[in-house]
Amino acid sequence: LHDLRVPVLDAVPDDLPAHFDVILDAVFGFSFAGDVRPPFDGALRALRETRVPVMSVDVPSGWDVDEGDTSGDALRPDALISLTAPKRCAAHFAGAHYLGGRFVPPHIVERYALHGLPAYKGAEQVVRIA
Repeated sequence: LHDLRVPVLDAVPDDLPAHFDVILDAVFGFSFAGDVRPPFDGALRALRETRVPVMSVDVPSGWDVDEGDTSGDALRPDALISLTAPKRCAAHFAGAHYLGGRFVPPHIVERYALHGLPAYKGAEQVVRIA
């Protein structure tokens, strides 16, 4: 990231709206399990409390990939961006939901019974599903 001149912060700024228009949450992957521990608990608290719109990739940070927010303290983003197909936790998500990754190989569609994936218009790579 340094070579791309992307700033890497070691702490969440006190006044997020003064610094950011949107926040992309990709803190944890879909294999996250257990409780959120320091220093991530403080960062997620700041993201839960901000007025800046938060968009999560695949699974909101702190959520179980199947059951959603089992702790009650996980991130509640404004939007969810599912890659390839929605994960099971998306059934517990109430905000705007987008799907990206229109090219799913037929054997993957069959293996995971993904027959209900939405159609994409033209050359679009993202579709809103909720």
